[in-house]
Amino acid sequence: MSRTALITGITGQDGSHLAELLLDLGYHVVGMVRRTSTVNFERIAHIQERLTLVPGDLLDQYSLVRVLQEHRPAEVYNLAAQSFVKTSWDQPVLTGEVTALGVTRLLDAIRIVDPSIRFYQASSSEMFGKVQEVPQREETPFYPRSPYGVAKVYGHWITVNYRESYDLFAASGILFNHEGPRRGLEFVTRKITNGVARIKHGLQDHIVLGNLDARRDWGWAPDYVRAMWLMLQQDAPDDFVIATGETHAVQEFCEIAFGHVGLDWRQHVRQDPAFMRPAEVELLIGDASKAKSKLGWAPTVSFHDLVSGMVDADMAVVKAANTAVTA
Repeated sequence: MSRTALITGITGQDGSHLAELLLDLGYHVVGMVRRTSTVNFERIAHIQERLTLVPGDLLDQYSLVRVLQEHRPAEVYNLAAQSFVKTSWDQPVLTGEVTALGVTRLLDAIRIVDPSIRFYQASSSEMFGKVQEVPQREETPFYPRSPYGVAKVYGHWITVNYRESYDLFAASGILFNHEGPRRGLEFVTRKITNGVARIKHGLQDHIVLGNLDARRDWGWAPDYVRAMWLMLQQDAPDDFVIATGETHAVQEFCEIAFGHVGLDWRQHVRQDPAFMRPAEVELLIGDASKAKSKLGWAPTVSFHDLVSGMVDADMAVVKAANTAVTA
């Protein structure tokens, strides 16, 4: 009999990749989705018939208890969150309710229904914020610089507290930025690659960005969801930094993306202070030594290949859309 895994946030980038991985491993995958008129199933459309999708909401603990009781998962992956940093400044209270307190509601539901469930919490490199150490490790002090980062710190520490207080198998993955063609258009990486494709196809002539000097540790999303699964296969729960150990500036991302299709980024990128964060995170770079030694995990895709692969994917998307319009 196959194991059952519950994924919150299954319609997102990570949720869709994780669902694919778990299906390939023989799991029965249950995906929790909110009842809303704007749910987008595009990322999971190709596997939707193989999934069990159920209604639930991190704002409603009763719905979480009900899902756990009905489907009895062996593993729960909490990937649902208000996950866009800029939006967290516009909606800080909602971000706290979902991204912070939502973790408590889910952990408490697990404690009530079945404490043997293995739980994964999606922590974030944004917790390091104004970094106190370079590179950042599991022991590096947190100094979040946005409501999103603050909420993720709460989610991280409440996971530790439930692990230590109730002996739950609760693990946190402190994931650094991880990208791919399924990244939302509101994120700077996808904004760039989609803009490159549209510019190359003559649909626009420039993109507007904020801080080009901000540096991030960018990895390939499918690599990172594999690390999530590995964390729940260990003998004991723990926290792990997942990162490439390389840092690159937004400007470098632009250089590779535009250069991949023969364009000069300087002719097509404009800066606007409106896209600057109120408190910027200047430098994130992770040390994944612990994950490499204990999980046997390592990234498989280089930064250059990540960027060019995203551009290729968006070139295909824009071309297909153009063809459909002109057909």
